[in-house]
Formats: sequence, structure tokens, C-alpha cells
Amino acid sequence: AETARLSMERLGLFRKVGVFIDVAKASPGTKPNPNGYEIRYSVLERRRVGGGISTMIGTNDGSVLFQLRLPNTFGRAEKFNLEYQHGTKSTTGYGASFIKPIGGNPSVLASVGASKHSGDFPWSGYTEKDHGVHAEIRFPSMFGSHNFRWEGVWRELSCSSRTTAFAVREQSGHSVKSSLQHTWVRDRRDDRILPSSGYLVKVIQELAGFGGDTKFVKHEVEFQTNKSLFLDSVLQLTLAGGIVKSLEPDGRTRIMDNFFLGGPLTLRGFNMKGVGPSEDGSALGADTFWQAGLHFYTPLPFRPGKGGFGELFRTHFFLNAGNLRNIEFSDFHEKWKDNIRLLGETMRLSYGA
Repeated sequence: AETARLSMERLGLFRKVGVFIDVAKASPGTKPNPNGYEIRYSVLERRRVGGGISTMIGTNDGSVLFQLRLPNTFGRAEKFNLEYQHGTKSTTGYGASFIKPIGGNPSVLASVGASKHSGDFPWSGYTEKDHGVHAEIRFPSMFGSHNFRWEGVWRELSCSSRTTAFAVREQSGHSVKSSLQHTWVRDRRDDRILPSSGYLVKVIQELAGFGGDTKFVKHEVEFQTNKSLFLDSVLQLTLAGGIVKSLEPDGRTRIMDNFFLGGPLTLRGFNMKGVGPSEDGSALGADTFWQAGLHFYTPLPFRPGKGGFGELFRTHFFLNAGNLRNIEFSDFHEKWKDNIRLLGETMRLSYGA
């Protein structure tokens, strides 16, 4: 009975689910079953329509997100979501998605959706407009959670500044990407925002070229581990890296498929997306990157707001390092030592509190 109650709650069928168990009562004209039970569920239905308004701070501007949700759309735990995002600068977008559990399992989800998004990338001097559709399935395993996703995106790149570098300007126009992506995550942290113990491993693989004019293979990996120390302090180690290889005849990847590095979310102390190749002030990104960080978190001095609001704040000491550059893929097996040396030669380093 408890397993069924928890399943109904995880599926989002009802707002509240109560379970009541009693001995079986006799029906008219019959004797009660001495080994029988009556199980009754008391449920509170969800509203047919929900939604909300929230704010988000991104790498370039702030935005307001409007959401409309239709929970339990057809009575089998389906969800239909509509979103509209409007930014303080040029970011706008909207999307729709339909999500359904498979076999009544709240951990196995299939979804389809469509979206349109427009955003400005001032560090590279271009604006991008995307129209896309996607289909994905998520499921757990004994090794972690898996997400298989197909997406088709029609992308339009246009220059946003008169000073945009020619290396960016020559990529203006339309492109179509059709790709398969697999994401594997194993998260054993005790908290996703401010963990004090546990580790996270995340691997993303993407293959583009199933139609369209964009072809590449891309790999990313992320690792984080946390260790509790004295006086509720935490030591955190982070590692990340990625590589993308173009499958185009000219061997070049498009700027929107490259990696970028720099800024408070990746490499503190450097300009937003400012690390690596650039031309005339426009960041170009690169096909390979690595980054590492050592972080030491402690509670605020004298512990104001202990056990409450004050626990949301930490003092933070950090040491960041990383690099972003293009490597030589021809004769890769023979030049891998040179590539590793190049990635270490121009390493960036920052530290602070």
C-alpha cells in the first residue's frame, strides 16, 4: 500500500495521497474474512492548469520565464508544459513539451517538444536564432541515469556588431543540425547546490550528421568530489574537459558548436568566454578544453542565521586552472604528446576568495 502511495505521488497523479488500512468488514449476507483487509486511498486532485513566473540570470543578461503546465493531462501522469522567456537584452524564446512515464514508472520518462530561441553572444559578436524539435527518453540503471536525445535544429547566425571579426562574419547564414546525444550521470552528492560529501560524474556524447549540413562528434566529461572537514567546512575538487572533431570535408567546426571558457561559471578571473582563440576582439572558441578547480567552503564567520537563512551563504576560497585551444587532428596518434603539451603550455590560473 505504501509503495503504491509513493508511486502515485512521484507520478504526480494527485496533490496529496493518504492511505488507510483496516480489517475487512463483512458484506451483507457473508461472514468477515479473518485474514482480510480493507485499503482505502484518500486523494486530493491536482488543478487542471498550473504555472508560474520566475527570473533567471544567464551568462549575458537576466530574463523572466513564464510557465504554463497541464499536469496529469489525460489521467495517466502525462505533463504538457509551455514556456515563454523574455530577456533584458535580446534573449527571447518559447517552447512546448509533452512528457509521459513509460509503464507507469516515474523514473522512465519519454518526451517530445519544439522550441524557438533567439540570443545574443556579445563576446563573439553574433546573434543566433534557433528553431528546433526534439525527442528523448530518460531511464535509470545500476550505474546511473541515462538520457538519449535526438534533436533537429535550424540555426541562423547573423552579426550583431560592425566590429565582428571576419572569422565570425564568414559563418553568417543558415545551418541545420540533426544529432543524437547520450548523457550519463552518476550523482552521489548529499545536496546539488551546496554539497558536503559525495561525488558527481557526468559524461555527454553527441554525434551530428543525421541529415542537415552540420557534422561532428563531441565528447564532454565532468567530475566533482566533496569532502567534509573540520567546523562544517568542505573541500571540493572539480575536473572537466571536452573535445569536438568536425566530420566536414574542410575539418572545421562552426562557432556555435565550439567550446568556450572564461567567466565565474567556468574559469573565474577571466572575461566571459574570453579564454582561447580570438580575432579582432571576437572570441572564436576552440575544439578542445580542460579545466580544474579546488574550492574550500566554510560557514560565515560567527555563524549568523545558523540553522536558517544564513546557511545559504558560504565563504569561498578557490584555485582555478584551465585552457582552451585547437589541436591537430591529423596524425593524432603520433602527435598526441604534442597536443597535450600545447594544452599545458598556455594554462590559465586564477585564485582568490
